[in-house]
Amino acid sequence: MTARHAPHQPERRRQMRPTDVKRLNRDWRRRTEGRLALLVESVTQPFNTGSILRSAAAFGVEHLWLAGNATLPTHRNVGKTALGTERLVPWSQAGTPADAVAAAHAEGFRVVALELTHDAAPLHQAPLDGDICLAVGGEDHGCSPALLAAADAVAYIPQIGRVGSLNVAVATAIALAEIRRREWAPQPGPHDHHPNN
Repeated sequence: MTARHAPHQPERRRQMRPTDVKRLNRDWRRRTEGRLALLVESVTQPFNTGSILRSAAAFGVEHLWLAGNATLPTHRNVGKTALGTERLVPWSQAGTPADAVAAAHAEGFRVVALELTHDAAPLHQAPLDGDICLAVGGEDHGCSPALLAAADAVAYIPQIGRVGSLNVAVATAIALAEIRRREWAPQPGPHDHHPNN
């Protein structure tokens, strides 16, 4: 009679401890050279502002410019979704969208607006290399014509559902993640080619 072998049991998955998470985040920081900033125009809901701040802190945004009538990080309801991260992202009020873009340019950032325009590139093909300042607009009307005119490029998030847009905080998080993913992904070398070419 042959002995039956128990199927291989993989090690049980468990969540990382806070010290492990800090070590993991440190490792990713070492692989990250690109500078990332954010321009938020007329986002008025404090919960959206708080969520944007939390994503900004998670992806290493070094500065946040607020334009138009954007809700400030000091608003009493921002902390409900920012969960303390509002203290981790330096920010300033920049006045008009054109003023905010000029401030980002003065700090060496290329400004890429997130909006649906006829000349917008899908996010996965947008020019996101180097030092990028992502610009997002208000909940109802998106980026203003003045912001779009001042931006260096425009990108959009492709969607296949029967919905016309995403929540601004969700869209911001997706775009920040893509900017970092692009930096972290291995870049093809000059001799790499597709097997069908």
